[in-house]
Amino acid sequence: MPEYFVHETAEISKGAKIGKNTKIWHQSQVREEAEIGENCIISKCVYIDFGVKIGNNVKIQNGVSVYHGVIIEDEVFLGPHMTFTNDLYPRAFNSNWKCVNTLVKRGASIGANATIICGIIIGEYAMVGSGAVVTKNVPAYGLVFGNPAKLKGFVCKCGQKAKKINEEANEVFMECTVCKTKFYINKEDYLLLGE
Repeated sequence: MPEYFVHETAEISKGAKIGKNTKIWHQSQVREEAEIGENCIISKCVYIDFGVKIGNNVKIQNGVSVYHGVIIEDEVFLGPHMTFTNDLYPRAFNSNWKCVNTLVKRGASIGANATIICGIIIGEYAMVGSGAVVTKNVPAYGLVFGNPAKLKGFVCKCGQKAKKINEEANEVFMECTVCKTKFYINKEDYLLLGE
């Protein structure tokens, strides 16, 4: 008896690895060699392609496709119907296309209906707004939204906006406007706000 739950309408390929206490819901599909960590929620109609790696405590909402070449670290949230890509030059007739990898780092959240163009990194605890089209890397704790997505600020681990309280040579110290947690970001990342 497996230590995870799979709804009777879900399809799990042989060779997929699924961690303890993970739940895979209605009409989802997990392909061969995919690895899903512990305590994950894979909601209705989610597609997880072959060889995809998903960390622990990840929540994937309805209608998300996680294509080959995408790596999801621990504690990531993927909102309903957000989209990953894995080909920069898609053509139906191209038989030797190149898979371009995407990395979503620990604690990041991607809002509903956002589109992530392949080949980028979404940093730790970053927040991507609903409907955003992300075409370049998002720094750790970065808040991006729009089409194309632009850096609009920084957020705390709790998800609320943070404000600058101090800076040193290479670091900017931030404080959450709600929970008052203090943390730092790279000054190089902070300067991206001016672009």
